[in-house]
Amino acid sequence: MTLIGIMQGRLLPPTENRIQCFPRANWADEFELGAKAGIDCIEWIYDLYGADANPLATKAGAARMKELTAANGVRVLSLCADYFMDRPLLRVSAGELNDRLATFRWLLGRAQLLGIQRMVVPFVDASSINTEAEFEEVCVTLKRVLQMAEETQVEIHLETSLAPERFAELLARLPHPLLKVNYDSGNSSSLGYDPRQEFAAYGARVGSVHIKDRLRGGGTVAPGTGDADFSALAESLDLIHYSGDFILQVARGTPGDEVDWIRKNRDFVLKTFCKDGSRP
Repeated sequence: MTLIGIMQGRLLPPTENRIQCFPRANWADEFELGAKAGIDCIEWIYDLYGADANPLATKAGAARMKELTAANGVRVLSLCADYFMDRPLLRVSAGELNDRLATFRWLLGRAQLLGIQRMVVPFVDASSINTEAEFEEVCVTLKRVLQMAEETQVEIHLETSLAPERFAELLARLPHPLLKVNYDSGNSSSLGYDPRQEFAAYGARVGSVHIKDRLRGGGTVAPGTGDADFSALAESLDLIHYSGDFILQVARGTPGDEVDWIRKNRDFVLKTFCKDGSRP
């Protein structure tokens, strides 16, 4: 069954005016709020900002996460490794890369412990792949990452700003069943990419979808008010018989009205991507 999830923190008021981060003070509240909003799962964030307070790092914290899942029926099936935005896996010394890959291996182990099925790894913004040398560097690093992933069977989903053909080339260099694409509708619309061209290039490797809307060259706006071509995306997903999750990473609404706002965005996903507004 298709699941609709929420990027962690979107059901809570912004923390220190950050658009996205681990909500250090009130992360536990989001399980109950997610149930009220009709959300199936949370995409957990592990970032540098919240690393010292993130419950997935401790035995007690992991147990608490499991208790909250059982009580509310809202699962944690994916992990967004924003840590590697702050500590990129490229443009670093060999020693720095080894340290960051040690953190990567540790995160995979924690994900396995919690039953998390995939880890989304961003190569956007500060961690974007910009040159041919960086492209080659990332290919080598991802081969090491995939050896680690084989130990846990946690999938690696790449989120990149590469053009469709270039992303397809990267994936062709790494034909591993645990390596998939995280398709982000907002990032693609901001970069001016056509969903049909993207899916023609690498659609068979798409394993998860982030739903948001952005203006071309601009920021995030409410779904349906930006330049994301959701109709083309729905058609493209149908062609590959997509049955994975949709994670809402939408623009924030009015503070204090998060549950109603996310429920409206959930309904938008059902109407746009699920035939006759119901789940397949």
